Amino acid sequence: MYEVDLTNPDVIRDPFTAYRRAREAAPVVRLNIPGMPMWALTRHADARAVLTDPRFAITSSSFVGIPGVPEGYDAYLHTMSELDGPDHLRLRRLAAPAFTARRAQDFRPSVEPIAEKLLATLPSEPDLLRDFAKPLPMHVICELVGIPAAERAAWVEWGAIVAAFDAPRLGEAVPGIIESARSAVAARPETGLLADLVRAEDRLTDTELVTLVWHVVLAGQTPANLIANAVAELWTRPDVLAALRADPSLLPGAVDELMRWCGPQLLTVPRSATEDVDLLGTTVKAGEPVTVAIAAVNRDPEAFPDPDRFDITRGAATHLGFGHGPHFCLGAAHARVQTEVALSALLVRDLTLAVDPAELRAPDPGTWRLTALPVRVGE
Repeated sequence: MYEVDLTNPDVIRDPFTAYRRAREAAPVVRLNIPGMPMWALTRHADARAVLTDPRFAITSSSFVGIPGVPEGYDAYLHTMSELDGPDHLRLRRLAAPAFTARRAQDFRPSVEPIAEKLLATLPSEPDLLRDFAKPLPMHVICELVGIPAAERAAWVEWGAIVAAFDAPRLGEAVPGIIESARSAVAARPETGLLADLVRAEDRLTDTELVTLVWHVVLAGQTPANLIANAVAELWTRPDVLAALRADPSLLPGAVDELMRWCGPQLLTVPRSATEDVDLLGTTVKAGEPVTVAIAAVNRDPEAFPDPDRFDITRGAATHLGFGHGPHFCLGAAHARVQTEVALSALLVRDLTLAVDPAELRAPDPGTWRLTALPVRVGE
């Protein structure tokens, strides 16, 4: 049995090499995670199969049981992404019309001025992660959903607490999150995602509607780390920057290659085996967690020729950075559009990296993200 020790500093520093070795060793490996060891798939075709296999299901909520949550709010903490089966399918079908590729493209004109405003107000010593990559997606999803402008600063703060899974502060944040979602629903907007959900409320309970609203808003901040990773990667490749500036039509393909190459998720949300399963020669017992090593499957040579070469013309849309199957990221099209808009706005500006991004990587075995991204403007 091949093991990957996620407490090893070398693995955290360079997960791509660690997962390449794992993929070459076995299709299923053991991840050594203190308190929660799990099985991980390392090959693209196998991962796609397991992510659509009903014998592996998401069975728990990350938010239920958070200490400090006042009585009465737990009912709103069972989100769509942590359900399986008919309940998940019903909620997803109700939300899906607002997240099609067409709706994402139609929303692009609303994203562009938000990006421009954030860049126009950068401080004299900007941290592009703090000042642009993080607030952009939150402002965009609030606009899409219909959260009032006066409440968006609070949602940015709540989003940071959730993204960091800051348990002590989560308990304090939950009431504000739920009450703001309730207020948004009560306002009965006539257009946008929330209007679509309200019109469908005959098929949603009040609790489901409020839960769906807050979950969509907080899940909508996920492009932040992709945007920051993209800048960290592209601004160290002057030839690629020049190609994108010369031909902006390359941006959609570049975003998919960036998701394949340096997407923020290294592992998928774990699934639990619902029964004993022979998984590619490995016995996975009922209840044991199984994940996909995205960092391994997205560089599988069986799926991507010459996978260790960064190539924005590759056509890498089959990457699994947004997942696959029933839990494929509902907001993937919006994330792509936001990242394209963000990079397009940055490409026409004179920016340079102020620090080597390798020095700013978070010591997180589950995500590939930066803790900061300081840049210089106009040098």
